[in-house]
Amino acid sequence: MLTWLFDSLAALHGGFGVFQYLTLRAVCAVLTALFIALAVGPEAIRRLRRFGEVVRDDGPQSHHAKAGTPTMGGVFILLAVVVSTLLWAELHNRFVWVVLAMTLAFGAIGWRDDYRKLTPRRGMSARRKYLLQSLVGLAGASYLYVSAQGAAELQLIVPVVKDVAFDLGWLFVPLAYFVIVGTSNAVNLTDGLDGLAIGHTVLIASALSVFVYVSGHTEFASYLAFPSIPGVGEVVVVCASIAGAGLGFLWFNAYPAQVFMGDIGALALGAALGTIAVVCRQEIVLFVMGGVFVMETVSVILQVVSFRLTGRRIFRMAPLHHHFELKGWPEPRVIVRLWIVTLVLVLIGLATLKVR
Repeated sequence: MLTWLFDSLAALHGGFGVFQYLTLRAVCAVLTALFIALAVGPEAIRRLRRFGEVVRDDGPQSHHAKAGTPTMGGVFILLAVVVSTLLWAELHNRFVWVVLAMTLAFGAIGWRDDYRKLTPRRGMSARRKYLLQSLVGLAGASYLYVSAQGAAELQLIVPVVKDVAFDLGWLFVPLAYFVIVGTSNAVNLTDGLDGLAIGHTVLIASALSVFVYVSGHTEFASYLAFPSIPGVGEVVVVCASIAGAGLGFLWFNAYPAQVFMGDIGALALGAALGTIAVVCRQEIVLFVMGGVFVMETVSVILQVVSFRLTGRRIFRMAPLHHHFELKGWPEPRVIVRLWIVTLVLVLIGLATLKVR
């Protein structure tokens, strides 16, 4: 939105032309989203406090002390992301709109589930929620497939190995669906400790912004043997907005949390990360950088399968972060150590930019 204004002002004074640079607009997006989250956070928390939080009966006993902490804080994360993106992104860009659409659609599903949890209806059934996620995920994947304007948009890129890419054809749709829906649910499973999920999200969104920028820059993409996808670089603004909004939310969500993001935030942010990885063709790199999300999800699957087949549990409690809590690790220690793991994985992912 502001790009139109600055383009007009540039005709009057060349200095305004600096806002045409994507890197500057990304910095502005970070700061704008951060400011919005910090500004609206206190009032949002006050309004959300009347709803309270439903603490799972099957969680650690120590979490019962968190009862009454407001949830659905993801609403001001989404507000900050959307407003910042609309202000600083080129609004004719289809990649920006599909990422925003998937983010808001999954956020709407999460809001519906959160709201029902705070009423006697106790939330949506897992089957219904997954059905809605699947419909939205398939719609987004199908749109990206039919709107693809080059072969690079439908290839599976193998990191590290130079010039290795597989043309997916219609298989792009199920892959994109799996990445978007899978990442959304993985982030939701990870959102069990104060600041845990949002910390990972900020790190991964920041790293994905580098991949998006390279893929959208013809010269950089050629030099690094990356697929060149015209227009995808504009998604850097979305990544920057997520990082800024996430940092603003972390101000209130850090241990001990004043507010939880709820499904409205976790499902939306996971879908956003998955969609961004799909549009810049870095699904495998997302799998690496989101290793903690993967471990959390796998721990739940293994726990369920083991208990149903043998009657025994592999972990003291799933997801994995609860296992560490029950081993005696204080909650802040679990959070920071898992952040460190994600930081290392993000650095490994970024190394694939050059190691090819």
